[in-house]
Amino acid sequence: MRRGEVLILATIGVVVAGIMARNAINLHYAGRQDRGIPFYTTANRELAQAGGDLYRDNHCRQCHSLWTVKNPFESVPAPALDGIGSLRTEEWFYQYFSSPDPQSILPSRLKAEYRMPSFATLPQNERRTLAKYMASLKVKDWFLEGARAAEYEKLTGKAYPAAHAEN
Repeated sequence: MRRGEVLILATIGVVVAGIMARNAINLHYAGRQDRGIPFYTTANRELAQAGGDLYRDNHCRQCHSLWTVKNPFESVPAPALDGIGSLRTEEWFYQYFSSPDPQSILPSRLKAEYRMPSFATLPQNERRTLAKYMASLKVKDWFLEGARAAEYEKLTGKAYPAAHAEN
């Protein structure tokens, strides 16, 4: 066989293998229904605007992600906030943001520079708004256990206990 013929056959082989792999993946997922995006908010327009402004103004995105599609090659040091309102209450958030030492409420294994800072010096109305906004960030029931596991693993560095994991 000539060199050109070998290249043509190799190219055809790669294309056929790629098509076969794609078909195998599609066949694997064919029976599954796409449930859509599991995250949503119950915030009205004003709260979403005010909460989003506080999130940006206080540089929360330096450590947390919110409303993002996860990239396996990028990581944020602190838990993602998507669906966090399904895990905690508005009052819990207010107490957490008002604490001079948030680590006393929710200990973390994160390095000191990534640990939650105290927002106790923020005006009370801003802490209330931020707490209400965080409590509005919900996750659909079918994804709730996954959100719990992700937060647990990020905070502790340990695998989520098998007793709680979805079957």
